[in-house]
Amino acid sequence: MTDPTPERLTPAQFRTHFPITCTKTYLASCSQGALSDALAAALTTFQSTLLEHGNPWEHWIVEVERSRAAFAELIGATPAEIAIVSCASEGAFQAASGQDWTRRPGLVTTDLEFPSLAHVWLAQRARGAEVRFAGAHNGFADLPGYTKLIDSSCSLVSVPLHAYAHGQRLPVEEITETAHRHGARVLVDAYQGLGVTAVDVRELDCDYLVAGALKYLLGVPGIAFLYVRAGLPHPVDPLLTGWFGQRDTFAFTPHDLTFGPGAKRFQSGSPPVLAAYGAHAGLSMLARTDPAERQAHVAALVTHLYESLRDAGEHLASPADPAARGPQVALRDHDPAALAAFLATRGVMTSPRGSLLRIACHYYTSTEDIVTLLDALAGYRRCKPQPSANRLTATS
Repeated sequence: MTDPTPERLTPAQFRTHFPITCTKTYLASCSQGALSDALAAALTTFQSTLLEHGNPWEHWIVEVERSRAAFAELIGATPAEIAIVSCASEGAFQAASGQDWTRRPGLVTTDLEFPSLAHVWLAQRARGAEVRFAGAHNGFADLPGYTKLIDSSCSLVSVPLHAYAHGQRLPVEEITETAHRHGARVLVDAYQGLGVTAVDVRELDCDYLVAGALKYLLGVPGIAFLYVRAGLPHPVDPLLTGWFGQRDTFAFTPHDLTFGPGAKRFQSGSPPVLAAYGAHAGLSMLARTDPAERQAHVAALVTHLYESLRDAGEHLASPADPAARGPQVALRDHDPAALAAFLATRGVMTSPRGSLLRIACHYYTSTEDIVTLLDALAGYRRCKPQPSANRLTATS
């Protein structure tokens, strides 16, 4: 007889596992997820393995594989389709380096791409890639911007699930369909939403997906996951490799290079064990919640946040359409860093980027957090009003 499915945590129950919510208003998950008691315990466990065993690789590998399996379950993949890498840039590099740019040189991305991935794409020009940027229209990416650049010369199309700067949910499914119609592969950067936005790679129909653990997946820096669709052939073998990318990791044969099956071929050296402990802890916390309820809870909070900021006269950079918004709202300010610093003195944690202040919600976020933010922001505006040029209406 199997154990019954554990009861799913409500937002209020989930929140109790994040100690910082008792003392701070934490709205910076777009930069770093809040520390949970599960994550704190996992990091302590890693330390304990060193103290007790000294060289506990047999324990560490188990935890690495648990993190792989948990990520696979989160996105509807199999563990064999997941490579463990150090960061999203490494995952993107592995996907790009497997393409033959001499045959199909086109690589389509967007002006809203996170720079770290865009830098990887630009570096592929040395191998013959022709990088094309789909321009943003009124600050947002759209399907026409992509479709006019995607043709039969394209090998790879890169599309973020959410834009890092203002949280726009891009039309991933429509872009993917267009790319596949022209024989191109699609990589989705899900870093800025996976964990609160429900994702099924079979429904997205993407060929690659990359995401790291430190944001909405509630882990720590140092580990990311690369999904590679099963059976996807790669005309070029990896140039970045190592013993964990080989068919037999522990064969210890320096004269033999035999890549592992599936996504394993894209791994390199020793895995980030400490970060894997953290990733498994965060993913395990998410597994105690319902994906649809997580997404609905965050969507409702973001709508409340957006409308409240708009009504307060803030100049918003995020989409007005709720269906196009992700887990954050971004507002424009002449000095976002100063604003974030002021809010921090009031116990409100946010994330400035360029000309924007990013305010991010998670399943542990409450309506009271939004009220606290709005009160603190109003206090800042009273003592430091913005220049009149910035007091604009919300972006449509």
